[in-house]
Order: sequence, then C-alpha cells, then structure tokens
Amino acid sequence: MRQHLERLEIWTEGRGFVDVTRRVQSVVERSGIRTGSCVVFCRHTSCGLLIQENADVRVRRDLLAWWARIAPDGDPRYEHDDEGPDDMAAHLRTTLVRTSESIPISEGELALGTWQALYLVEHRTTAHRRELVVQISGV
Repeated sequence: MRQHLERLEIWTEGRGFVDVTRRVQSVVERSGIRTGSCVVFCRHTSCGLLIQENADVRVRRDLLAWWARIAPDGDPRYEHDDEGPDDMAAHLRTTLVRTSESIPISEGELALGTWQALYLVEHRTTAHRRELVVQISGV
C-alpha cells in the first residue's frame, strides 16, 4: 500500500461554500493511486467539510439559512465573542459539519455520486485562509 499527503491552501470570501472537489481530485491524480481512500481534514474550528448536492444552489442557501436559525450571530448568551459577533456562532455551526471526510477512490477518481461535491463550509463572515490536509492511501 502506498501513501500520499498534501496540504491545500483555500481562500474563502466569507460565509458560504467553497467547492474543493477539483482541487482534491488533483491531489488524487498526483498521488498515482487508483484504488483506495482519500481523507480530507480541515485544520480549523470555525469552518468544516461537507459532502452535499452540487446541482441546485438553493440547497446550499437553505443550509446557510438553517444554520443561521440554529446558531445566530451575536446571541447575547454567548460568552466567547473575542473575534466579533460571528465568532461563537461559527464554532457552533462547525459542530454541524465535519472536520474530516473520507471518500473512496475508484479507478483514480473520487467515488462521489453524480450530484455530490466536497465543500469547505466557511462559517465566519469575513474572508479567511484555510488549510486542508489530504491523505491518500491505496494501490
């Protein structure tokens, strides 16, 4: 079994979804691994990863609206607001997504479904530099 590891730098424009599927697929291609697993890990606590629908943007808008209802910015009950009114809300929203995703690799491709994409979900309202670690194992 072979291993391959790369770090990806992702710049966000603030709260929302960044489709990182192609960037991760490029890592798979560089690895030369045809069959195996790809684990993507997000090294942050106010953003996360999510495999979700990629065809209808309304799905992503509805998710953002739902998260806003569950964890509103600036709630006066939050103690942690060191970086502004979106600080604790971003941490809470991150608990609803994941810090890592595991995707099978088949014939050198991420084995995602037809309507699936891998997104970095930014929960902060301002632009951020984010880092993903991509680890690929297989043959």
